[in-house]
Amino acid sequence: MNPGISSDVIRVGQIEIRFRLEAAQTGGHFTMFEYLIPVNARVPVAHSHEAFDEAIYGLDGATAVTLEGRKVIVKRGDVVFIPRGSVHILENLAAVDARGLSVVTPGLLGPEFFREVAEVLNAGGPPNVERIAAVMRRHGLRPVQ
Repeated sequence: MNPGISSDVIRVGQIEIRFRLEAAQTGGHFTMFEYLIPVNARVPVAHSHEAFDEAIYGLDGATAVTLEGRKVIVKRGDVVFIPRGSVHILENLAAVDARGLSVVTPGLLGPEFFREVAEVLNAGGPPNVERIAAVMRRHGLRPVQ
């Protein structure tokens, strides 16, 4: 691991996020994070990004990415590009955990977003969808419900 690169795990409900590069380390050009989605788990809310693109590269298992209503399975070595404005959601429908690497350009999405969502989701009880949506909007994501 390179000096200055965080390896702290952010737990967002069942999902684990580990930033590999933050905007401060790339001059704001991009951020990169690894995710782990356990079996039968999903990103809480379908959404789009207003000002950044995302590319997802499969590391292990299979991530189901529904992009503009079309389901794409991202396995080890596969990649999917999510242009800004495209509605998408990620889930793991396979029998093993799914791991992938996300690259966001420009680097507008950082660990602060995931920490804020984690605070809401990990508070206990049913997820507060309104609070999650507010966090999403603050960080440039547009929730779709």
